[in-house]
Amino acid sequence: MLIEVIHETKYEYAPAVDIAQHIMHLKPIETINQQVVSANITIEPLPEWLSETTDVFGNHSAFFSIQSTHEKLDILAHSVINTSVLTLPPDATASSPAWEKVRDYFRYHVESTFDPAVEYVFSSPFIRPHPNFKDFSQSLFTPERPILDLCEQLMREIYEGLEYSKESTDIDTPAHEAIKNRRGVCQDFAHIFISCARMQGLASRYVSGYLVTDPPPGKPRLIGSDASHAWASIYVPSINLQGALCPGHWYDFDPTNNHWGLGSPGEHYITLAYGRDYSDISPIKGVIHGGEKHTMEVAVTVQPIE
Repeated sequence: MLIEVIHETKYEYAPAVDIAQHIMHLKPIETINQQVVSANITIEPLPEWLSETTDVFGNHSAFFSIQSTHEKLDILAHSVINTSVLTLPPDATASSPAWEKVRDYFRYHVESTFDPAVEYVFSSPFIRPHPNFKDFSQSLFTPERPILDLCEQLMREIYEGLEYSKESTDIDTPAHEAIKNRRGVCQDFAHIFISCARMQGLASRYVSGYLVTDPPPGKPRLIGSDASHAWASIYVPSINLQGALCPGHWYDFDPTNNHWGLGSPGEHYITLAYGRDYSDISPIKGVIHGGEKHTMEVAVTVQPIE
């Protein structure tokens, strides 16, 4: 599927901002499921300094600095991405390794091979151990259960057991509160999935991106009415000919919509960035001098290109 994404963020400040420095994660990355046809970002007013790099997680990261007084800031990201789906064999779920073996794979052993996915086993700013996560998911972790079967049910438990409610949480709401109240948004659902997995010693990461949504029958697609999306990813080692675990692949699970797949939940998904949690890959964050009060408007359009 060929997909166009337009992501516009507008800030207005009162009084004016004297100096601003920001970091952005707004350009999609290349994955096994998607190829970036084009990706451009326009910033107004023009920054005095702009640099782009690849961060430690492999994402496109950009830093810019505006050193002149400004009352408005407009950031427009425009991307075209070609997505695809990787078909799994019929026995992929049942033949995946037991979750205990995957947990043990990440434990240190003398002369063991280091797998970079181990950095997603530990706590991070938004992912902290809490009894609420164990109470919610402990019954799923039965002995010798295939990890993909386990993760599919964990995703389904979140999808069916929690209510999606836009006004129920904000960016600072801890995931353990969202699971206690049984409601939240996609960011909360992703953090809950990751938290449940990490508390059992599994490697799980946060994925930010977009999702193509269809307008009601007979209605036109509304420009700017879409939103960013988020889901979770679990690392599953492969099994070699000797029956031992070796470096494997990431499988993506979307608890908000109950979809999952190898490298992506489906062709309607666009991956923007990977991180330990939201704090690593928020679309825009920064520091300003001035601008005691500000407003922010975000408009996102995600549409297939015929």
